[in-house]
Amino acid sequence: MTGEEERRSAALQPGDPRRLGRYELVGRLGQGGMGTVYLARDAGRPVAVKVIRADVAAHEEFRRRFRGEVERARQVPPFCTAEVLDADPDHDPPYLVVEYVDGPSLSDVVAERGPLSPANLHALAIGVATALTVIHGAGVIHRDLKPSNVLLAPGSPKVIDFGIARAVEATSHHTRTNQMLGTVGYMAPERFGSDAARVISPAADVFAWGAVLAYAGTGRQPFGVDTPPVVAARIVTQPPDLAGLVPPLRDLVERALAKDPAARPTSRELLDMLLAPGQVRPPAVQAALAEQPALLAAAAEAKAATEHFAIRPAGHDTTRLAGGTPGAAPAPPPPAPPARTGGRWGRVASVALAVAVLVTSLTVAGIASGVLPFGDDGDGSDGATPTPTATSQATTAATNSPPTPPATNSAPPTPPATNSAAPGPPVVRDPLTAPGLWKVREDEAQGTTCTFDRALVVARDSTGPYRCPGPTDAYTDVSAAVDVRLETPGSCAALWFRFAGNAGYLVRVCADSVELATHGVGDGASVTVLRTMALDDPIPPDTTTRIAVSARRTTISIDRDGQRVGTVDDATFTRGRVVLGTFPATTEEQPPFRVAFTNVEIRSLGG
Repeated sequence: MTGEEERRSAALQPGDPRRLGRYELVGRLGQGGMGTVYLARDAGRPVAVKVIRADVAAHEEFRRRFRGEVERARQVPPFCTAEVLDADPDHDPPYLVVEYVDGPSLSDVVAERGPLSPANLHALAIGVATALTVIHGAGVIHRDLKPSNVLLAPGSPKVIDFGIARAVEATSHHTRTNQMLGTVGYMAPERFGSDAARVISPAADVFAWGAVLAYAGTGRQPFGVDTPPVVAARIVTQPPDLAGLVPPLRDLVERALAKDPAARPTSRELLDMLLAPGQVRPPAVQAALAEQPALLAAAAEAKAATEHFAIRPAGHDTTRLAGGTPGAAPAPPPPAPPARTGGRWGRVASVALAVAVLVTSLTVAGIASGVLPFGDDGDGSDGATPTPTATSQATTAATNSPPTPPATNSAPPTPPATNSAAPGPPVVRDPLTAPGLWKVREDEAQGTTCTFDRALVVARDSTGPYRCPGPTDAYTDVSAAVDVRLETPGSCAALWFRFAGNAGYLVRVCADSVELATHGVGDGASVTVLRTMALDDPIPPDTTTRIAVSARRTTISIDRDGQRVGTVDDATFTRGRVVLGTFPATTEEQPPFRVAFTNVEIRSLGG
């Protein structure tokens, strides 16, 4: 833990806990309506721990809801959100552990430096809309989106404040008489009234998005600063003050702040409009976004993820089989959709469970310079991305002599047992012969596609990596196996695992070697090779070979056709999803690149 992290926290107070479970608390990060947030250490790594208020924790109903809602929060894809790491609803007091985001809040930055530039504001709009898109896609409502929940740190945008608001409100009756959780200036009109608990929907978060953007762009709350009843009355009856915002963003903010939820765009529609191809943007905005491909890549992946995202209840059979194969556990029904009364959103008859972790990350330095430092794209899906440089190639570890793998086209049906215990049954299984858990993706601008021709075929007419949209479930200890075919010279198949946001481990399968690397550390693009494992028996063109990866704690093993290729010990990444795509070995390789995948299986090893 660095001194900077310690500096951003306040000293612990008498009566504050010093340890919760395995977490050592070292400072206070903040306090809100649901409890206190502490900076803590987890084996040296900084994390944020939210401890629930004692009066709320006393309700068994809260603990029951809390337990279920944490499971939902852990299913939210890691696009522009701070990851939920752990929770103990049975502890006294109950607590929630999330990824620590090192950066100032949007409210602090605006107070110190004034409104954001139009370029930074547009990037902020995309980041928060991306987060809301995946959160709403998971059946979750944030309920308390505001500038203090928008942090500014390097990398992809993130939104925090873990929510738990639904469980708290349901058990404490809006905390105390005439009070409710949330900051009035960012609350939607429908939240003021006797039926507020009944009518709240994702449209309330869209209203908060508009209010946050108005504050960030003007330095003022759009309905003024006064006593809560006065501000609430303005929200219900008066138009927002948007003086200072400029088109095209002003028009979108105005739509988001509509009094009628039915008149507001959905979070996904916000994202679609912000990213619409061919739209006219001011030159400064165009230039800023061009320098932030990682942000655009996260938004594109969030859009792809929400097309098929599903949540599965903990403790049930979690096998997901493509095409609805018998044996797959059905996902619980999503929140009841709003009644359609003359628009997209009507009054809601029932409410989704609400737990969310949101914040958009920007650095103070980036804001000062006029460009938000979201880093380079880690997958190349929005532009060319650097492949490993000479420096990163120089970090390649010397290889041991692996056993010679057999030359065979036959693929074992399951990945081999690795490390100390055999994997359990698959949680994901897909032949990849037709769209199912993995989806079609076409990017004409980059000449890249993910299509199906008796296999998942990834074709790319330019250099750089590319990832195909697939399941977004995150795993800690995991094994993944897939049949790989290299269809053009110089092509390498890529398998990412423990991949969150734009960073994780990368396995690159080329004709004469298999390479394990970290991808995206710090900037969403850098590749550092941990080990290159030469293949004594190269993979012939158009020949299928089965690659299996196993990650248990810090031990990562790679097998080819049932034979061990190599093992690496590394602790850079701990949790994330499994992704398939392509990534040429060097910048000297010339397109077109074409690889194919079939018969993928993913098994959780307990994480």
